[in-house]
Amino acid sequence: MPLLEPTPWSTNCPPSDVPPFGPLNCTSLLRKNPDSSVPTIYLPGGSTSSLPAEASTKTGASGDSKDDLCPICLDRLIKKKQLKCKHTFCDECLQASVQHTGPMCPVCKDVFGVMEGDQPDGVMTWINSSSFLPGFSGCGSIMITYTFPNGKQTKKHPNPGQPYQGTTRTAYLPDNEEGQEVLKLLKKAFDQKMTFTIGTSRTSGLDNQVIWNDISHKTSKTGGPQSFGYPDPSYLSKVKEDLKAKGIE
Repeated sequence: MPLLEPTPWSTNCPPSDVPPFGPLNCTSLLRKNPDSSVPTIYLPGGSTSSLPAEASTKTGASGDSKDDLCPICLDRLIKKKQLKCKHTFCDECLQASVQHTGPMCPVCKDVFGVMEGDQPDGVMTWINSSSFLPGFSGCGSIMITYTFPNGKQTKKHPNPGQPYQGTTRTAYLPDNEEGQEVLKLLKKAFDQKMTFTIGTSRTSGLDNQVIWNDISHKTSKTGGPQSFGYPDPSYLSKVKEDLKAKGIE
């Protein structure tokens, strides 16, 4: 009887309870070791870690439980590092995650350090106005202006060395206590280079543009949510949630 060829190790993603590893995909991390029946995790920098044959919630023959395993490499914890959210990782795995996604827990996304984005050089200014916004008739308004000149992309950007197109954007807040709070948070996000990035414009389809980076802004005074304007009773709460997701609070 002819021998059956062994089934190669799958390069499918790990189980759904294992968090994604930033920009790296599963195939780049998990490969079949030709000299062993045990698959190997390949981490940035050339280091490796063997994947346990059975990574489950049950205690295996070696006595390891799920609490003894790193959620990133699925191997036994080496130089254990516990974050304030109580999730624990191998020191090397956590450093690799921070390198690719910033100081954010790979499991629950809790931010444990100062996040810094890839926003290009620009200026944020604002002025106070006596004119009110729909839904906030009891106060004036704040007009924020973001200005970015044309520039050249750095190694943090999609196309290093290529030019990018600058822009000027305007946004509005109510000039009340909560609006002033959001203004301070937006300034903090801008200083940490989180408000804008470089990519493809959703409106024009052009590449190498300065674009919003997933922090909600009201770019119109009127028209409601569908026109990125007021009235919108949930906006101030929504933008604070966006900012918190980036470690700004």
